[in-house]
Amino acid sequence: MTVPSSAREEILARIRAVRPGEAVPVPRDYRTAPPPGTSARTPVDGELIELLVDRLVDYRATVRRCGPRELPGALAGLLGEVPTVVVPPQAPAEWLSAYLGRTRRDGDPDPLTVADLDAPGVAVVTGCAVAIAQTGTLLLDGGPDQGRRLLSLVPDHHLCVVHAAQVVGGVPEALARLADPTRPITMVSGPSATSDIELDRVEGVHGPRRLDVLVVTG
Repeated sequence: MTVPSSAREEILARIRAVRPGEAVPVPRDYRTAPPPGTSARTPVDGELIELLVDRLVDYRATVRRCGPRELPGALAGLLGEVPTVVVPPQAPAEWLSAYLGRTRRDGDPDPLTVADLDAPGVAVVTGCAVAIAQTGTLLLDGGPDQGRRLLSLVPDHHLCVVHAAQVVGGVPEALARLADPTRPITMVSGPSATSDIELDRVEGVHGPRRLDVLVVTG
């Protein structure tokens, strides 16, 4: 019998001793679609929208709703007097057509730096890939209207546009909606927040201090 020469080798030897000799089957029968009897439910009927809004508000996000034609005005209203707004390279131009401040498009002509995004008075407007009603979570996967992860993590104010057709019930449905599930995903559930052992809440430590969500229905 070989005597281990270090604590590390001893630990690895114990792991090898209990490791199965054959591959262990991993169940893959988890849910990837709405439960039976709920397939007829869609975001259009308003039920999932109400649940999403309830969860987001509970996480201290500001939520507004509008129709497609009211989108530019609603965005301008949420942004208020924000002096500078950053948008992803391929964000629709009409989004900020009613906004009167300065607009900076990432990558035009160069990618914005961390210093650019962290400057006072900078907000970012993005879309999302999908939104989960049950958890109040927005998934960003770097799509055309979302851009780099840096855009939604550095600025102190994030405004996210969510279309009704992007809202699903749970996590399995959301993952099934992603165009490429191997791409990096940013999950947003309210403003960035943390707390210490005494549960004193602090916002804005790991991401935006303010999250506004504009839900576009109709």
